[in-house]
Amino acid sequence: QVQPVESGGGLVQPGGSLRLSCVTSGRIIFRAYVMNWYRQAPGKERELVASISSSDTTTLADSVKGRFSISRDNAKNMVYLQMTSLKPEDTAVYYCNARLGLVNAWGQGTQVTVSS
Repeated sequence: QVQPVESGGGLVQPGGSLRLSCVTSGRIIFRAYVMNWYRQAPGKERELVASISSSDTTTLADSVKGRFSISRDNAKNMVYLQMTSLKPEDTAVYYCNARLGLVNAWGQGTQVTVSS
């Protein structure tokens, strides 16, 4: 069973940085998976923040371009979301998602709160 597990969330001041990590367990060929970071703020729909393909092509939402980056380490089954210049509107639960064919696996989420 494919199971992503996120870590690294917390409370940070505006302008600060955080790095989220996600390890995906299971008998999988991790490098073949598209890995995504989503977020969901209270009262809002879940939105795609960043994506990295099996060939390391990355996509970022317009709202985070220039501030966030996504990377992966296939040897460790890890994907990372580096977040800089954080804003209060970045406050949300961040979810790691692993996708390949019919597989669409989600982590439990990690809270990121940006507040002074």
